[in-house]
Amino acid sequence: MQDWWQATFPKGRQTLTISDAHGFPIKIAYGEKGSGKPIVLVHGIGSWSYGWRYLIEPLAQHFRVICFDATGHGFSEKPLQAEITHQGRELKQVIQTLCEEPAAIVAQSLGALATLAMATEDQSLLTRLVLINVPIFPEQLPSVGMRVLSGVPLHLVQNFDQLRLVRLMAPLVRGVVGLARQEVVANPADITQEDVYWVTYPYIEQPGAIAGFAQSLQQAAREIQRLEQKQPNLISKVQDNLGSITSPTLILWGERDGWFPVSHGEKLHSCLPNSRLEILPDCGHDAAGSFSKQVYAAVLPFLQELPVEQ
Repeated sequence: MQDWWQATFPKGRQTLTISDAHGFPIKIAYGEKGSGKPIVLVHGIGSWSYGWRYLIEPLAQHFRVICFDATGHGFSEKPLQAEITHQGRELKQVIQTLCEEPAAIVAQSLGALATLAMATEDQSLLTRLVLINVPIFPEQLPSVGMRVLSGVPLHLVQNFDQLRLVRLMAPLVRGVVGLARQEVVANPADITQEDVYWVTYPYIEQPGAIAGFAQSLQQAAREIQRLEQKQPNLISKVQDNLGSITSPTLILWGERDGWFPVSHGEKLHSCLPNSRLEILPDCGHDAAGSFSKQVYAAVLPFLQELPVEQ
């Protein structure tokens, strides 16, 4: 198949170097399209820039759209010491490096939590926020598959990854992912073979992708456990500081999100002083990938509004 990056962005896939949580250089894959005010799209756990495939082109008609793969995901570098709690600081570096002015953020799932983490520490780089199906009040990892993989010793996953056994099992992997995606869409008929091919592409072709995903899941599971045990954790830190976020915020929530209920969106809305909440009827968790027209219809007018005086 044609290279997705080349087919999507005028300059194809580009590379940006930032610093990880330990100060080491990390290479981040990104693409950009369009001109005007900057919009940064932030994907969720286990995903990559392809998750925004249906929104890049329409948004690029009005804005400069920037997509990047988080550390450990997609085509970005996958260091063994990557930390999921670093993603908010990672987003900040991406904006500082690629944008000459504050940017609007459109973020889904874990990407939206990372965006909130950044916003609680520094809003100077932000204009507006769009948060989609945020895992802000989690009780556990949302799927059985995630919970199973998070329990596998990381060194076993790394050995499996390094031996590239996944390439021999590509048809099986794509079949399993196709079934798993039924959890995140409201209508399974929306799942196409092309989508499954590209969703799984980094895991099959990029060394370290499976281990990186497993590592992220294990770290997320630990954060949720610490939340339940009232130990220091990223999630409670963000929760406790939601009231400090004054950036205009649109919260979008899938009515049929099987991972995080609408009540979480309502609670988040009550905690963010300058937010509005819109429920997307018949929409599952992956709103950007399976409900893009409705997401675009909600996002565009919000992003085009005049800045709200603080």
